[in-house]
Amino acid sequence: MKKILMGLMILCFTSVAQAVLKIDITEGVEGALPIAVIPFQWKGGAKVKHGDVSAIVTSDLARSGQFSPVAEKDLIARPQQLADVHYKTWRIAGMDHIVMGSVTKKVDGTYNVQFRLIDILKAKQVLGYSFTATKDTLRTISHQISDYVFSHITGLPGAFSTRITYVTSVRSKSGTISRLQVSDTDGYNPQTLLTSEQPIMSPAWSPDGSQLAYVSFESGQAEIYTHNIRTGLRKSRSKFPGLNGSPAWSPDGKKLALTLSKDGNPEIYILNLANKRLQRVTNHWAIDTEAVWTTDGKSIIYTSSRSGKPQLYKQSASRASKPERLTYEGRYNASASVSADGKYVAYGHGEGNTYRIAVLELATKSSRILTDGPLDESPEYAPNNSMILFASQEKKQAVLAAVSVDGRQKQRLAFTAGEVREPSWSAVRY
Repeated sequence: MKKILMGLMILCFTSVAQAVLKIDITEGVEGALPIAVIPFQWKGGAKVKHGDVSAIVTSDLARSGQFSPVAEKDLIARPQQLADVHYKTWRIAGMDHIVMGSVTKKVDGTYNVQFRLIDILKAKQVLGYSFTATKDTLRTISHQISDYVFSHITGLPGAFSTRITYVTSVRSKSGTISRLQVSDTDGYNPQTLLTSEQPIMSPAWSPDGSQLAYVSFESGQAEIYTHNIRTGLRKSRSKFPGLNGSPAWSPDGKKLALTLSKDGNPEIYILNLANKRLQRVTNHWAIDTEAVWTTDGKSIIYTSSRSGKPQLYKQSASRASKPERLTYEGRYNASASVSADGKYVAYGHGEGNTYRIAVLELATKSSRILTDGPLDESPEYAPNNSMILFASQEKKQAVLAAVSVDGRQKQRLAFTAGEVREPSWSAVRY
């Protein structure tokens, strides 16, 4: 067995300095809401490296695809107090909202962070909060401010203070090192949960954000683990002969949907984590895999080749029932992700040698393609349904990318050393 190195998350996490995701917005701000984030006034100390609150808020809002922040060099004014805001001037400039605030270093070394959201058309402050932060939590507070601003203006919950997980791989002369990592949604604070010389696949967040389920080959075969990222407790959940893959948490966090081939053919099973009871859900000569749960926990959506080519099907999770085919357009439709409101399914859509991300509306069965390919796969909805994270390829290198749900805004998340794939997005804010 090859050597496995593991680090515990939170206080015992191992940070990998070179494993930083660099995010570039590659397309689209047309139709986005104009907003100005005034550089925050720093009092009592210099700016903290990687803790520039206004710059982080600006970046967050731009990445959402919903906003078009004014570049700092193009700001028509830089008010620091509410009384300094000249509403008419901002209206003439076509601005809807501005964000302003301050960061004050206190005697005990902590920081007081204040912000205000100003509605230019209403000519008044509509939101304002004060936070206490340390040097290490300034980024967290910044993401929380972005969430407040995003939610107030759009009516949707923010997702900037959630986390993503992904698998990175670096090739060397001695082989490939894979790492299971977690970071902020903007790629900062990357931390390593597992390092292995064997493949790591299919990480999935538990609904409460406390655990990850994933597939590891460290024992010489596919094995499904759950890992509590708060305590470091790691448990083997499935090590049957053959395939053990594609773990997916039920909405209540009590079960895992799995793909197992222990009885010969890859089929969908459901594992009760409390009593270890295993329930077989599908029974067909074709390959059934990649199950995900609907938001009510009553059904699963999975990929099956029973029609001859991979397509998406929906079926009851609690009893034997006839599956409903969901996709018909294209020779390849796989890797479903259900939106938080349960109305849409993102999936990988293939035609010829081109693979793109598409979205299916469950009520109407209508679909639309969001990305250009050529190798886009493994979509994952943001917790607030605003973006879809997915795996892609650029210059023959695996990268992550994201697209807004209307397809207008795209961004690339490139690993600074090696490749990155298998994204999963937590629904829990930290």
